[in-house]
Amino acid sequence: MQPKVHVYAAVDASGGSYERMREAGLDVRVPDEPWSQAANRSGESTELVFAPSTVAAAGVANRLNILTRRTLRSAPDLRLIAKYSVGYDNVDEAAATELGILVVNSPTESNWGGVAEGAVTFLLALFKKVRERDRSVKDGQWRDPSLMGTYLGARLTDDYPGIAVGIIGLGRIGSRVADLLAPWRVRLLAYDPYAHDSQFVSRNVRRVSLDELLSEADAVTIHCNLTPETDGMIGARELGLMKPGAVLINSARGPIVDIDALFDALHSDRLAAAALDVLPEEPPPPQTPLLGLGDKVLLSPHMISNNVGTGLQMAVPWVEKAIFAAVRGEVPENVCNPDAIPLWRQRFAGDSLI
Repeated sequence: MQPKVHVYAAVDASGGSYERMREAGLDVRVPDEPWSQAANRSGESTELVFAPSTVAAAGVANRLNILTRRTLRSAPDLRLIAKYSVGYDNVDEAAATELGILVVNSPTESNWGGVAEGAVTFLLALFKKVRERDRSVKDGQWRDPSLMGTYLGARLTDDYPGIAVGIIGLGRIGSRVADLLAPWRVRLLAYDPYAHDSQFVSRNVRRVSLDELLSEADAVTIHCNLTPETDGMIGARELGLMKPGAVLINSARGPIVDIDALFDALHSDRLAAAALDVLPEEPPPPQTPLLGLGDKVLLSPHMISNNVGTGLQMAVPWVEKAIFAAVRGEVPENVCNPDAIPLWRQRFAGDSLI
């Protein structure tokens, strides 16, 4: 029986990578519906089940397809879960590690760099009141005092210190945000218990605890993975620690923020505004309270990294390379659960299927 590759999200629009894998002797199963079309559908999450001969799976981190422990155990010889996306939170990483299955992602710069640029765009739009000023002029108004913006950077001439921006997660995206903001001379704080001190030093970012960041920052921008540790990390207590009039930006994953607590903080004017590219339920139901908050919430349809000439298509060669490595008995690049590698090597190292 041919070893199977289960592609649960059809990202490769050309189909070239699938054909190359088939020519190498792999049975590649691809859904008819393109991933972008499937991502726009609402509905309940589906627990995937693999055919017993599946050796690799490929897709994106989405809410529709969940890879649980049962999913991973459905294919005894499963070697790899490969992601066209940076995120991989729809995979039970702990179960994969325990079973000796590698999870790899595709941290293409066009993806994570686009998220960083989008987060800075959110920040500028909120503090400079871009939307409000545009609407004011179109409504026939002119220079309304309520449209006063915020000067972001420190000024040398009058000792204005500039705003403080708190970055939660100083990985690729958070570090790029820090790089982009550096010329503005804002004060940069970051919380990331897993980043080395050198990461903070090289970005001129002050390392603080999460509570310190929330209480000191004028803007909080979230760039961490969704894990059991970060699920619901920003709740009522954490939002209560933020400065009155501060803003929150989330371009990571929706469940990191308690959306009901955020609504309360915005509705009560405790926080000035929020910008969200992600929500716990996507797309949001029409009755979602946040949708009724007007300019207090700037929303984006989970496509902050989508820019002309970029997108997940850039990750197709990375996923193809990872699958070929795994089926040849080689450890691929970008392994997200390195603790699984020793057991994986015991099971598969040197055992080529093609």
